Amino acid sequence: MIALIDYGAGNLRSVYKALKFVDADVQIVTYPEEMKDARAVVLPGVGAFDDCMNALQRQDLIQGAREFIRTGRPFLGICVGYQALFEKSEEFNSCAAGLCLFGGKVVRFKEESGLKVPQIVWNQLEITRPECPILAGITAGSYVYFVHSFYPQPRDASIVATETVYGERFASAVWKDNIFATQFHPEKSQKVGLQILKNFVSLAE
Repeated sequence: MIALIDYGAGNLRSVYKALKFVDADVQIVTYPEEMKDARAVVLPGVGAFDDCMNALQRQDLIQGAREFIRTGRPFLGICVGYQALFEKSEEFNSCAAGLCLFGGKVVRFKEESGLKVPQIVWNQLEITRPECPILAGITAGSYVYFVHSFYPQPRDASIVATETVYGERFASAVWKDNIFATQFHPEKSQKVGLQILKNFVSLAE
């Protein structure tokens, strides 16, 4: 069973449907005890960093997520669920602490790039760690779907699995041990995104 964390994120159903499409046994969970028997966990996300962290805190899911990750079972963060893995965010004078699983902060795209913010576009992946399990079968230059104004700046460059250029180069996916995370939305990225989710599900089998 793959636990899909429900803390009120708007894209929950699309992630659920995409996981079901790749034959995952998915259960939507709202409390940490529901994750105990899961083979893997997915933390989706849209919206603001603080809203995400405050909702997770209210449902006791911050400590629950940390404890799950310590078991070594696969964990996937998507969009704000990716940003939540870091220490803090600059979004709207954010006050909430992240999960602090990775060093670094979440920053906003620079306006002077001349590009529209938020980035709402299909954009390419530059694969920096082709050995990353969830990138199996994904070719360099593949297009995936982004909707975001902010992105993490990992302190440890070795965790960066893919990069993307939108005015500036940023880490669009990371991987360390059993933790995987993407700034893009695999559930909205058609064939490429479904392959990434299929690869993640296979890690839980």
